[in-house]
Amino acid sequence: MKAWLLDEVDGDLREAEVPRPTPGPGQVLVEVVASGLCHSDVGYMEGVIPLTIPLPAILGHEVSGRIAELGEGVTDWSIGDAVVSAISPEDAPGVSRDGAYAEYVLITADRLVRLPEGMDWSQAAAATDAGLTSYTGVVVYGKVQLGDRVGIVGLGGLGMTGAQIAVAKGATVVGVEPREALWETARSFGVSEVVADVAELEGRDLDVIIDFAGFGTTTSGAIRAVKTRGRVVLVGLGRSEWTLNSIDLVSRAVDLQGATVAGVPEHLEEVIELMGDGRVVVKAEEIGFAEIPDGLERLRRGEVNGRLVARLDA
Repeated sequence: MKAWLLDEVDGDLREAEVPRPTPGPGQVLVEVVASGLCHSDVGYMEGVIPLTIPLPAILGHEVSGRIAELGEGVTDWSIGDAVVSAISPEDAPGVSRDGAYAEYVLITADRLVRLPEGMDWSQAAAATDAGLTSYTGVVVYGKVQLGDRVGIVGLGGLGMTGAQIAVAKGATVVGVEPREALWETARSFGVSEVVADVAELEGRDLDVIIDFAGFGTTTSGAIRAVKTRGRVVLVGLGRSEWTLNSIDLVSRAVDLQGATVAGVPEHLEEVIELMGDGRVVVKAEEIGFAEIPDGLERLRRGEVNGRLVARLDA
């Protein structure tokens, strides 16, 4: 099968013919239809994020496709089923094993989610990371519900998705984004107000703020903008280390929570439902399989607004 291999950190991807994998017990082999490109893959390539699989490796953890082969013990699925996978750091293609920048990929059967008839393949692929990560921050850890006043810091691909999920949950959403070109899009998704800096929200006593930027100053500002005993959820990793004023955190008893996906299929099922009926839309640009290396370079240069998804059926 065709695949893009990473031979070494700080190296380029290399197109190669590699053996088609065989599913083991509890696994399925999925024929890839759409494979999303993620900025974390740039981190793996640059060595900023440590790889846990040996090189050469196939990256790519956002995948939608059809089951091509069943491993031993898999009885609830059939060849031809349209599926996605709920990922987690310890069980994901392109993270814990070879990934989806290839024609076929192995998936753990217990993580599978069935796609509804007519679901867009690129939206489905984006749901596995952009959708699920945003959902985890907003719903699982942010506990956003009807009537909450919610701040979303950073209206890039994840934050814009998170804002839509919060609106779908019945919250009043305030966005924080320095790029004014994104404000009108946010408003079209139901965001009631957008400001350029989280400092502008100080004293607003919001119920919860989800920080999709994670630059330290954004999280510190969010702590000052939520109510006493409010919640701040950190999703973004704009900086790996920073300091905060502990007085702000302690004196107002703010709950500061980190968030990452946990591989729960029921969470992804709700994301797919929200996207399937149009309440959540991930802005996605489709590219071809041959364009994956160039797409990752565009991500590295910060030239992508939304998500890039490679279509292998094009």
